[in-house]
Amino acid sequence: MEQAQEIIRGIQRGLLQWYDFKPDSMILYTGSEEDAIAEMLRERAGALICVSCGTAREENFRQSYGERFDYIVSVAVLERQLHPERILAGLRSLLKADGKLLLGMNNRLGIRYFCGDRDPYTQRSFDGVEGYRRAYVKKEDTFQGRMYSQAELKAMLQGAGWEECRFYSVLSDLEDPALIYAEDFLPNEDLSVRLFPTYHYPNSVFLEEECLYTDLAANGMFHQTANAYLIECAPDGQFSDISHVTCSMKRGRERAVFTVTHNSGIVEKRAAYPEGQARLEKMAGYREDLKAHGIPTVEAQMKNGAYVMPYMKGETGHAYLKRLLLEDVDAFLQKLDQFRDLILQSSEIVKEDCGDGEGAILRRGYVDLVPLNSFYQDGTFVFYDQEFCEEDYPANVIITRMIATLYAGSFELLKRLPMETLFERYNLTKKLDHFWRMEWDFLADLRNEKELRKYHNACQRNGEIVHSNRQRMNYSQEDYQRLFIDIFRNADTRRLILFGSGTFARRFLELYGQDYPVYAVIDNSREKWGQELKGIAVQSPDILRDLASGEYKVLICIKNYLSVMKQLDELGVTEYSIFDPHKSYPRKRRPIAVTGVPEGKQAAEKKKYHVGYIAGVFDLFHVGHLNMFKRAKEQCDYLIVGVVTDEGVRKFKETEPFVPYEERVEMVRSCRYVDEVAEIPLNFGGTSDAWRLHHFDCQFSGSDYVDNPDWLAEKEFLEKHGAEMVFFPYTEGTSSTKLKTMIEKKLL
Repeated sequence: MEQAQEIIRGIQRGLLQWYDFKPDSMILYTGSEEDAIAEMLRERAGALICVSCGTAREENFRQSYGERFDYIVSVAVLERQLHPERILAGLRSLLKADGKLLLGMNNRLGIRYFCGDRDPYTQRSFDGVEGYRRAYVKKEDTFQGRMYSQAELKAMLQGAGWEECRFYSVLSDLEDPALIYAEDFLPNEDLSVRLFPTYHYPNSVFLEEECLYTDLAANGMFHQTANAYLIECAPDGQFSDISHVTCSMKRGRERAVFTVTHNSGIVEKRAAYPEGQARLEKMAGYREDLKAHGIPTVEAQMKNGAYVMPYMKGETGHAYLKRLLLEDVDAFLQKLDQFRDLILQSSEIVKEDCGDGEGAILRRGYVDLVPLNSFYQDGTFVFYDQEFCEEDYPANVIITRMIATLYAGSFELLKRLPMETLFERYNLTKKLDHFWRMEWDFLADLRNEKELRKYHNACQRNGEIVHSNRQRMNYSQEDYQRLFIDIFRNADTRRLILFGSGTFARRFLELYGQDYPVYAVIDNSREKWGQELKGIAVQSPDILRDLASGEYKVLICIKNYLSVMKQLDELGVTEYSIFDPHKSYPRKRRPIAVTGVPEGKQAAEKKKYHVGYIAGVFDLFHVGHLNMFKRAKEQCDYLIVGVVTDEGVRKFKETEPFVPYEERVEMVRSCRYVDEVAEIPLNFGGTSDAWRLHHFDCQFSGSDYVDNPDWLAEKEFLEKHGAEMVFFPYTEGTSSTKLKTMIEKKLL
């Protein structure tokens, strides 16, 4: 089994792997024996029987197994049955007097569906929210399944004779059970930085679900709007004493843990697999090390193979600092300084801060020493959950994480005090990109981001698409088309003026500046007037007063465009559109030469693809490049070759090209198989960026990337948009790398 699939199955196992099943118990599972849940149950049970709901209802089965099972487990299966209440009633006779029924059920009123996610059974948005009144209404409609609300589930269970039930709310859902809360337990932390929601159809989502839970809990709606439920039904009224579970199954076998909170006030960290047991032992050692350095920590000990500590009811350091920043900036800065000092105090300093921007180097860097993993008590911060330690680690990386985790997803904090102020306060700006990269490398490795990229692309939302979806809801179809789709209407015949001189404007100029020359750049910020953007002076919007209507078109290049729209309306400007850097707009073709079919000759046989694309540096152009162009041209009518700039080579390859960009472009352009040469924009050189620019039907690439997870994810992106990726074998014997090696050895 490939690593990604193994991790995904582990995530699914997390729904019940933490549950304390009795030893040698007999379990009935209504599902396939190949399911991840069945795999987990087989490891935990004395005996496991897997059958369908239909088989479980058969008289012969009921006679053979009446009152035999300690547990009956069913996950989402009942939702696909026309009469689930009948099946529930029949399951009672199969259970021992002290047995348990464990049900996994989706909630049709789950908050994900109010955020735009599609119903898993009808494949349409809002069907479940409306109670399926528009679904299955025609005679020819085939019932695929449906979800139920919490109230409907309670009524259904009571009607089937299950009087004693306890609901657990499951986030994100049954397939990705990251957080599980008993019905009488509410989160005491900010879920906006803890939860990474998954969806059936992420491209229809228009709200950030994780940012809603705090208000839902405050208004008594947290459990009613959970995306799914794990329901424990116990005829004898004896329920599990577990009230909350955090599942960290994406980490893989060696690092996956369950954090389990008991009603008794005890919290356990359990290794999900035997391979992770040693990490818990290390945690105990880390706590002792921090304690020895004077860092306040929550009392903890190893007990029966688990890392055990008391449940803390106080305010988290994260919540305290956020609240303090909104109330008193000066007091906040003092407390954040205190937190920073604790980071510097947490280990011996093996290299002092010498003013080069690197900062102090800690012998042991506790990477998770952040406000999110602390409580604020008696004037100081008390830490817990220190699982990760890196040797000889820059303290500034942890300080950067301190700031980043605090500000994550909070626009109100950014308005109150920009992050840049803190970066400057703690001397992080000089090597901030390096610190960001180290933090991301840590997180990406921990979460197996590379291995799970394809999985995440399929089920996690894209912030750019969420933004676009929200835009679309605010306008009529006609206005949306004019403002956001046909942005280049009249751009060829009028003077094009960009409103805004920031990131969006720079991206426009990099991607479309050659196709649509810009007459002027305007900005409301006086500080920017007189500055240049790609050689174009930034001016005041007052220049619009001197231009006649019909003479120009304004393209708004600002994220928060509403105030600019109002400003233009007040100026009487009607010809304007809004540039969304995440949308794909048509780009003008720039063929090297127009080739046609000579008179009297028939056109060649139709090729598989119309537009093809190849990207590369093409340093020291050789026969391998030529063969790739030839093979590509054999399969497409029009071949575009993107060439990386010198700056791009330096930034992303971390080397100096042998041949300058202009000469590399000329060599590629001279190849008879190439129809168009395009510059690859510096910061927008990925496959998705290229497709949005060129709308090709196929990208051709070398075979050394065929098993690369990043390229496979790009391949999936293309297929999702109706394009393909084809891998060609490289020409044996010749490559740019070999040529460079020969040059360096002075053999050429």
